Amino acid sequence: MKIEKVFSRHLTDDGKFIRKKVFIEEQGFKDEFDEYDCDEKAIHLVLYDNQQAVATGRLFTKDSQKKTYTIGRLAVIKEYRKLGLGKVLVQSLEEKAKEEGAEKITISAQCRAEGFYKKLGYTSSGDIYYEETCPHIHMEKIL
Repeated sequence: MKIEKVFSRHLTDDGKFIRKKVFIEEQGFKDEFDEYDCDEKAIHLVLYDNQQAVATGRLFTKDSQKKTYTIGRLAVIKEYRKLGLGKVLVQSLEEKAKEEGAEKITISAQCRAEGFYKKLGYTSSGDIYYEETCPHIHMEKIL
């Protein structure tokens, strides 16, 4: 497997396809797409294996000083899970955030993925909250 990383300032059709497949079809979310998908300041990443889109994620900031960025909408096509692509997504987006001047990353993590993020150095804080019917927890990491 040879993974190619493609960053973009807009949500590509391949990114939309992966997110629709994972979040809408598999997990049952209704409101998958939001204003950050149209924000030209957001950075989207799609991973390709032999020109097939297999994973995606997004990076954006609401911080006018650009010190805190948010990573989200991480999704890996079912057949490519457990191959380390989630880690590649997170680390690639962290590096991009550093290039943009970030000092901290936040994530609104699905509770079932909390352990994954902890292994990558993130810490949880606050109470569990729900996005649609899925429990989430705030997590962050100092870069």
